[in-house]
Amino acid sequence: MVTEPVGYFALVLHTHLPFVLGHGRWPHGSDWLAEVAIGSYLPLLDAFAALAAAGRPPRITIDVSPVLAEQLAAPVFKKELEEFLRARILSAGENAADFERRGHADLVDLARWWEGYYRGRLAQFERLGGDLIGEFRRLHAAGAIQLITCAATHGYLPLLLRDESIDLQLRVGAATHHRLFGTAPAGIWLPECAYRPRYEWTPPIGQMRGRVRMRRAGLEELLARAGLRFFVTDAHLIRGGTPLAAYRDFYPALRALGEASGPSIDQDRTPYRPYEVASRGGTGSAIALVRDPESTVQVWSRDSGYPGDGAYLEFHKKHWPGGLRYWRVTSPRSDLGEKERYAPEDAGVRTRVHADHFVALLRSVLGGYRERAGRPGVAVSPYDTELFGHWWFEGPEWISEVYHRLAGSGLEPLDCVAVLERIEPAGPITLQEGSWGEGGDHRVWLNRDTEWTWERIYPIEDEFWAAVRDHSPDRRPEVRRVLAQSGRELLLLQASDWQFLITTWAARDYAESRFAEHYANLTRLLQILRRATAGAELDRADEEFLTARETQNFLFPDIERHLAAAAGLRG
Repeated sequence: MVTEPVGYFALVLHTHLPFVLGHGRWPHGSDWLAEVAIGSYLPLLDAFAALAAAGRPPRITIDVSPVLAEQLAAPVFKKELEEFLRARILSAGENAADFERRGHADLVDLARWWEGYYRGRLAQFERLGGDLIGEFRRLHAAGAIQLITCAATHGYLPLLLRDESIDLQLRVGAATHHRLFGTAPAGIWLPECAYRPRYEWTPPIGQMRGRVRMRRAGLEELLARAGLRFFVTDAHLIRGGTPLAAYRDFYPALRALGEASGPSIDQDRTPYRPYEVASRGGTGSAIALVRDPESTVQVWSRDSGYPGDGAYLEFHKKHWPGGLRYWRVTSPRSDLGEKERYAPEDAGVRTRVHADHFVALLRSVLGGYRERAGRPGVAVSPYDTELFGHWWFEGPEWISEVYHRLAGSGLEPLDCVAVLERIEPAGPITLQEGSWGEGGDHRVWLNRDTEWTWERIYPIEDEFWAAVRDHSPDRRPEVRRVLAQSGRELLLLQASDWQFLITTWAARDYAESRFAEHYANLTRLLQILRRATAGAELDRADEEFLTARETQNFLFPDIERHLAAAAGLRG
């Protein structure tokens, strides 16, 4: 007789960085990608493989955003990561020698520990042949993880002007996933968990605001057209109330945006089951899996959750030269000058304590739901992958400890596809508009500091789609190339990362520069397109510019075939 579990646990990891290869090195170019790959992607792949080898496949649902996947698959990434790792190994050795000369014996040991850590990551990377995409694909094929997709460049979908733009983000995202991972994705991580239902929409900013109104499809309709069955949403979008801000504790600038005063909570809508989502008057639906607010705050919050434990590695304090970290959190509110020496063995003890606590919390939450509902529910725990390892160094080890403890706990780990096989969705229901960002709405991405980006995006979106409709039938190679590269630049311009980095001040100058760069690229490409379709051949300067952009912004090689299809969309 099979015993029904207390409940199901679905860990969902969103893996994303903007397109940085070929756009600088330090601090926000390829070094950023290398640092996150070493801190998060490699140790997590190691943990997933070890769990599967131990007979405990974690069945984690994980997306690798298409723009990130293209970078991880690029040959230049392997070279950049190896150089970064060798530089860190060298820095650790130099730090150790310097600490020894200065009589800091405790730091000598820690520097040697870091040297061993980075040598281990280099050995792992070499074992994988530098192919992180291949390892994700292998783990998916083995049933250890479930791979889903994301929008092509992580565009903030509810604020884009045209449904054609949203459709292109989804089409290219799904096609890139299939090309790199070998299977069609069953579901999607909506960028920033941002959602908009069907209604008569007007641009929220710029000259078209209030003057142009259009009936926009609900995002679930566009997902259904793209063959994407499910997505992840936040609890306040299904039942109201105050959102759990995902990034606040890591980006203090977000506190200035203030709290949202959400509507009263609909207690009938529990986060512990999936829902079919449909808009009134719409033609298509998708299933929403809802973030559990009770358990996830323990992992997200640096102030009150696990990452703020005093034994864990302090993210913000680094030793120069080299950029290595030798200090522990001590207290989340302590000044950087008050941080004490990091002790890896003490941090390891805390991961086990926190894993015990988390599994007990899940049992309590899901046990309470089962008593109320008379059936098992699911606790969906979605996070940015980069939280585990990059921000919270011990995060991958904590995940491993959690999954070892789930065995025999009465809780069953499932990926999102399996959840939908076990639990019938309720509904259909309508969702509120919003995101998982501060305030639960769009304010992180649309505010006084970012209005100018949308004022530029909206007119050039219109211009681009007019060009696609006019010039798609033109089969001349130079026109095809310019149109395809224009599509890449539009997608890169639409990345939500630029507004996020501007709002949080995390890398404002870099984000503003990158946005302006892609806007200028797209503007010039559309000018070249107009001249080419008027019969003029590309002159030397235009050919050199186009070739340079194709080389630098190389992603989505099959974009051309998606442009005409997206242009034919009607909202």
